[in-house]
Amino acid sequence: MARRWLPDNVTAYKDRHGKTRYRFRKTGVPAHHFRNAPGTPEFMAEYLAAQQAVKLPVERWAPYTYDALIVSFYQSPRWIDSKPATQKTYRNIIERFRSKNGDKDVRRVTTANIERKLSSMRETPAAANNLRKVLARLHRHAIKLGWRQDNPVDATDSFRTGKGFHAWTESEIDAFDSRWPFGTRERLAKELLLATAQRRSDAIKIGPGNRQGDALILHHNKNDSGTVVPMGPDLIEALRTFPGGESFYLETQFGKPFSSTGFYNWFKRACVKAGIPHCSPHGLRKATSRRLAEAGATTLEGRAVTGHKTDKEFAKYAESASKRALAGKAMANVHEKFAKIPANKEVNPRED
Repeated sequence: MARRWLPDNVTAYKDRHGKTRYRFRKTGVPAHHFRNAPGTPEFMAEYLAAQQAVKLPVERWAPYTYDALIVSFYQSPRWIDSKPATQKTYRNIIERFRSKNGDKDVRRVTTANIERKLSSMRETPAAANNLRKVLARLHRHAIKLGWRQDNPVDATDSFRTGKGFHAWTESEIDAFDSRWPFGTRERLAKELLLATAQRRSDAIKIGPGNRQGDALILHHNKNDSGTVVPMGPDLIEALRTFPGGESFYLETQFGKPFSSTGFYNWFKRACVKAGIPHCSPHGLRKATSRRLAEAGATTLEGRAVTGHKTDKEFAKYAESASKRALAGKAMANVHEKFAKIPANKEVNPRED
């Protein structure tokens, strides 16, 4: 029996583990399996995104075409289990490709075809890499359907791109602190980002409910991982001098929650006023990774703070760490363990 308190088109069901889950199903719209519990703001955000999803065409597409492949891909478990934000990003890329290639036969596409398409986008390497990633997933789905034996994207190469967001240096952090002292909203935002290594979309959701003593219980929404981060003295002081809102520490000057884009624009203006216009919120996530590396944290310890899923991802963020600082830390440990002469022992001068 359906639960009347659930929104329209949402039903409950038991998964294979016996756990109650919820899904959105409506004719002509992709099904969506919810990650959050009914009644929560996160659930309603998913519900609205599911309602606004692009409607699937009701007509039948010619077999083995990209049109047919994409419609099937939208109904696959991997797509349905993806987060709404991820679906939106990939759907935009997929539909742009589909508008020009929907009637082409997936079976006849070669690596050379894919390579020519990607090469035509060399002026926008990031966009080319995103398309390459999407096409790889679509062709893997074609293999599952039995339409192909190989993935024509595998033999293509990705484009080199820049290093992404700039990692803040210590001098840039000092410049921001000089312009925005303790007691300002800007300083609290910087300390939260630097202390937690959270993405801005997660940082704006941190509030008193995340605090347990002098630790923050955090969730990294992008890769669905959690972590517990001890609060340092700088963040504690920032919260003491500017407590923030009752629900979220970071709110607008009108007491409203920040949107991810709104927060980015507001914080960038603070960086401009501090004389560091090239710095951004995400650069503080990289700065934390750098600090962890320079402080001697292992990759596993660093990932426990940042929420990165792999060593490679953390290493990429920590690559701006000073080689001199890393070498000094490493050799200090070597000297402490293996040196024959104690570090503080005075050496008598040689007598003539």
